[in-house]
Amino acid sequence: MTKITNAINAVYNFIVGDMIILVGIVLALIILIIINAIPALGAVRPFLGTLFIIFILATLAATLAREAYSRKR
Repeated sequence: MTKITNAINAVYNFIVGDMIILVGIVLALIILIIINAIPALGAVRPFLGTLFIIFILATLAATLAREAYSRKR
């Protein structure tokens, strides 16, 4: 029974980790689309690529922190 529980737990951790990355990237894209659509934020447009990279790195850091600081390593 322990092997089955470990397998289910491993699949769960994999899906949750990928889900965090997916949600982070979708949120980053939505934020960048909103910034691009609002004319008052035109001064920020040259930095959209940099902002996207920062958002992606923050998402990856959140997934890494979740993995690194979990109870079971």
